[in-house]
Order: sequence, then structure tokens, then C-alpha cells
Amino acid sequence: MSGTEVNNDAAENLEEVKATADEAMAEAEEAMAEVKEIHEEVEELKEEVSAEAKELAEFKDKFYYVAAEMENMKKRHERDMQSQVKYGNEKVLKGLLDVVDNLERTATAIENDEDEKVKNIFTGIDMVQKQFLEVLKNNGLEQIDAIGKTFDPNFHEALAQQPVEGKEDQEVIQIYQQGYMLNGRLLRAAKVVIVKN
Repeated sequence: MSGTEVNNDAAENLEEVKATADEAMAEAEEAMAEVKEIHEEVEELKEEVSAEAKELAEFKDKFYYVAAEMENMKKRHERDMQSQVKYGNEKVLKGLLDVVDNLERTATAIENDEDEKVKNIFTGIDMVQKQFLEVLKNNGLEQIDAIGKTFDPNFHEALAQQPVEGKEDQEVIQIYQQGYMLNGRLLRAAKVVIVKN
């Protein structure tokens, strides 16, 4: 082989290598462009996933808030219902106390009468009064025990004070009007006379 042939072969080989290198470079540039596109798509997906995760977290927080509010509302409703059951008849019972007071006054007025008819009337009124108080008691109404107790402004209303030997100051000695509790809550304070020595 002559030097010219070797140079020609080398030039051809160099041309082939250069063409192959150019081809490889073009392919590499295409691959880099694809990688860049994939990278941009991945970044977009990351942003979408991040936004959706943030939105999901917000929805989750709102759900827990609404669930807590619902639970509180349910408890409040149950308390209101219990209160309504316990104290819903308060106005009616308070109005009936005047009837009880009148029965008591009537019974007290005729209690010591000697006439047989009046004694029979007293017995009837006394029975009605006791039955009436029993019905009220079954509906949560209780009389306040006052005689002999120390005056308590939460349950008693002092109408008068008087000195009494052998009794302590602030002791209740007489009831003018009976006091009542409804399911543990004061419905009407007892009007009383207390000792003041």
C-alpha cells in the first residue's frame, strides 16, 4: 500500500469517525433534551403533588374542625335536652305552688275547728294537699327543710328577726311561705323568721 492509499484510508476512517461522533453527539443532545423535558415534567408533577398534598392537609384540618364542632354540638344538644327534661316544667310547677300555699292556708285556718263537718273538710283538704305534694315530689319538686336550720341566703329569705332564748342567732324558727327545690335547683326560697338575740 502506498502512502497515498494509507492517507486516503485514514481520511476515510477519520470521516467515518467524525460522522459517527457527530451522530453520537446529536443523539446525546436529543437524549439531553429528553432528560430535560422529563426533568421539567417531574418538577411539574412534584409541584402538583405538593399542591394536592397541601390541599389534602387543608381538607383534613377542616374535616377535623367540622367533626369536633359536630361533637360539641351533639354534647350541647344532649345537655339542653337533659336540662329541658329536668327543668322544662318549672313554670307550671311554680304556678302550682300558689295552689299548694292556698291549700296549706285553708288547712291551717280550719285545723282546730270543733265542728264535725269542718273536721271532715279539713281531713279532705289535708289528703288532697298530701297527694298534691306527692305528685309534685314525683316530678322533682322538694320542700326546703328550714325549721331549726341556720339561715342560708341561698335557700331562705328572712322576713323578720326576733330574739328567742335558748336559740342561736340566725336559726330559722318559723316559716311564712315554704321554699322548694326543683331537681336540686332553687325554685322558690323559703320565707322565714330567724333568731336575732
